[in-house]
Amino acid sequence: MFKLKNHRYLAFSLAVLVTLSLVLSGCGSKTDAPKAGSDTPSNTVLKVGATPIPHAEILEYIRPALLKEGVDLQIVNYTDYVRPNLDLDTGDIDANFFQHTPYLDSFNQDHSLKNVSIANVHIEPMGIYSKKITKLDDLKNGDTIAIPNDPSNAGRALALLAKAGLIQLKDGIGIKGTVNDIQDNPKQLKITPLDAPQLPRVLQDPKVVAAVINTNYALEGGLNPLNDSIIMEDKESPYANILVVKESKKDDPALQKLAKALTSPDVKKFIEDKYKGSIVPAF
Repeated sequence: MFKLKNHRYLAFSLAVLVTLSLVLSGCGSKTDAPKAGSDTPSNTVLKVGATPIPHAEILEYIRPALLKEGVDLQIVNYTDYVRPNLDLDTGDIDANFFQHTPYLDSFNQDHSLKNVSIANVHIEPMGIYSKKITKLDDLKNGDTIAIPNDPSNAGRALALLAKAGLIQLKDGIGIKGTVNDIQDNPKQLKITPLDAPQLPRVLQDPKVVAAVINTNYALEGGLNPLNDSIIMEDKESPYANILVVKESKKDDPALQKLAKALTSPDVKKFIEDKYKGSIVPAF
């Protein structure tokens, strides 16, 4: 009698174990197996570094169109000109959109990087701004003018000051000039290099009479380039802002979709309508 009960108990236990095993196996196959018709690939995530205005605004505008093409655009905001290229090199972001070619070339050389441009998007004419004067003739001997301190934008700012007749640079120096390349400075102006993001704020400094400011930082500082600048680069400026990626990824399909979206007729109209000439399409 005891043996019979044990046999019945053992048989029952085995049946329960087999049933439980089948249930668990069924659950596993249901979770792991692809559903019928679900062969559509998931969206490709692209992390793109950008300064807030206008770069992040333009990227935000094209997000819906890219999502329809299977690209999930995630915008990473930066407030400086250094981290976006370093983070691109380390793979923290997939692309960046904030700089022009002379700056990229200089940064690549200084940091031994291989980042490349895959699209020219827009031009941000650099301008001279002031809260203390309304025309350059009002500058006095010894007045201070602040300029960006990164090499490419410093050279660009000095070239603009030279074009305005405030200084004269050494022959042939072009946009590669530094303050040491100023050959003639009739009013003995004090040219002071500062971090580019600080320039709109230093206009409030009693010691700073004027500043040469990149348009993106002017806009962030509440300045209207068309109304508030004393003088600006013309629309023929060679400093197109570019979409930059690592050289090894320049042919990546998702990045090429991003480049195409940034240079579409729709974006051209968006730039013209929103920025009304203070930013100019470069395509």
